[in-house]
Amino acid sequence: MIRFILIMAFVVLYLILFLPVLIFEWVLQHFNRRAADISSLRMVQWAFKVILKMTGSKITYLGEEKVPTDQAVLFVADHHSYFDILVTYTRCRDLTGYISKDSMGKIPLFSTWMKRLYCLFLNREDPKEALRMISTATDYIKKGISICIFPEGTRNKTEDPLLPFKEGSMRMAIKSGCPIVPIAISNTAQIWEAHFPKIRPAQVIVEYCDPIYPKNYSRAEQKTLGKISHDIIEQKLMEHQNLLQK
Repeated sequence: MIRFILIMAFVVLYLILFLPVLIFEWVLQHFNRRAADISSLRMVQWAFKVILKMTGSKITYLGEEKVPTDQAVLFVADHHSYFDILVTYTRCRDLTGYISKDSMGKIPLFSTWMKRLYCLFLNREDPKEALRMISTATDYIKKGISICIFPEGTRNKTEDPLLPFKEGSMRMAIKSGCPIVPIAISNTAQIWEAHFPKIRPAQVIVEYCDPIYPKNYSRAEQKTLGKISHDIIEQKLMEHQNLLQK
């Protein structure tokens, strides 16, 4: 429980003590939006790195060289833990917004930081609002801001390695023409969710897979990009099991 208490204390202190910085960046963005955005990105990445360090976990990253650096991308990943966000966000080279459930947008201060970092909130019960969110995310990508989404639609709490991917998640890539970068994340649930509320060290693997370019697929094939991404990640997760057992 000590790790859990320390991490919660750190999060609360960060949100409170960095409030003046958030206000400063709100002013700065009126003069230099890019500088303000990058400042926010690096500060949150620092905080996430501190939290990951506090968990005592060993995180192995594979395939990062495969991520295109000349354009924004759509990251798609499996989702077993809240720590999936931390282990991937700390590696973002440039601005990246995450798609989150709408309830996260109701948390004071936390939601303010999320909005500053181009995160979008999805209401699964409102199809029209979901379409508007996809349109906004597509505009972000066209402006050079990558997007990360967990296409299972929720955290996977089953014994299966992956839940089916929602094909609608791929629309952002199809409409913007950006590459899709599948990410296979293994063992993050062992940090917290597997023995809630205790936080324990875990061996985690995060692997970036070869980009998928929607333009290389026919219109009919583009309707199955979710399944294609799903199968790529599933294969990697199976390979990770051998690595985790060593």
